[in-house]
Amino acid sequence: MSRRYAAPLAAGALVIALGTGVAAQTVDGPVVHWNLSTWGKQRAFTAGMESVSKQLADRTGGKFQIKTHYGEALSRDRENLDGIKLGAFQMAHFCNFYHPGKNPAWMVFTLPFLELGDWEIGTKVRQAMLKHPAFIKDMDQWNAIPYKSGLLPQYEFMGKGTPPETLEGWKGLRVRAGGGLGDAMKILGAVLSTVPATETYTGMERGTMDAVSLPYTYAHASYQLHTIATWYTNNMSPGTSECAAVINKDAYAALPPQYKKLLEEALPQGYRDQINAYVEIDKKNLPMFKAKLKEILYSESELKRFREVAGKPVWDKWVADNKDKFDAQNVLDTLLAEIEKAKKEKK
Repeated sequence: MSRRYAAPLAAGALVIALGTGVAAQTVDGPVVHWNLSTWGKQRAFTAGMESVSKQLADRTGGKFQIKTHYGEALSRDRENLDGIKLGAFQMAHFCNFYHPGKNPAWMVFTLPFLELGDWEIGTKVRQAMLKHPAFIKDMDQWNAIPYKSGLLPQYEFMGKGTPPETLEGWKGLRVRAGGGLGDAMKILGAVLSTVPATETYTGMERGTMDAVSLPYTYAHASYQLHTIATWYTNNMSPGTSECAAVINKDAYAALPPQYKKLLEEALPQGYRDQINAYVEIDKKNLPMFKAKLKEILYSESELKRFREVAGKPVWDKWVADNKDKFDAQNVLDTLLAEIEKAKKEKK
């Protein structure tokens, strides 16, 4: 599966549109040390915030630093928003489908078959959606400000045992899939689990899970699933999700204006470095997967059938299930409109 590198052309939830050539002059200010809570190890997903951190340190002579704490050192992965609310740390990553009730509007990103596979389109759409009032309201209750999308690639499955070489082969398989993607797999007859990524290796190793969906390819390799799996899908592309970086409101408010501006200016390069990390790791992982595991490729007719039964019907169900919580139809319509807008701008 090829992925095209595309530099982001817009900025994120806190920012205005910026050019790509930000002057790297030194910025003076007070000493500020922030902590960012995340899970797992250093990997392609974390490359974006690592880039932001480096830019801030470089441009302030080390005065403004963000230290990333890996491996749930500061908080459990499902509790990062709670930690932000308490002010236990200034920044954190969170994944929307780890706790749908904490971020219901953000779950729109888990709907299957959204056209977010292209890097340029996906980046523009995700940045625009971080500004949506429903997204901001979700974070308000956690005293958080959306800052940067995780730009998660399309998901694929990696599994152990009898491979599902047809759509019917998914019936009865125990799979890790959440949100709308989980709903899509449930239509195929799969049995769902929504454990965090850090627990997927153990689940597959012990046989409590047959297959795991993760952002392809970096996450499967990061969590070493390829070392125990026997097969993987390479063209299913059933959907994605959102694992964003957020900032504690009080910590952000306390920053001097020049540091707030630096956070804005660091985003375009942060996105470029993150995309590049995903692209480069694919070059390493794909040949490794092909050499070691059975590759599952579905026919176009099967994929079309999958989209018909598990695409728009899942979207409609999501809107109906959430219409009393927030304007779910508007969130979905805005997302689809942003996709169309980005597609036109790309032509």
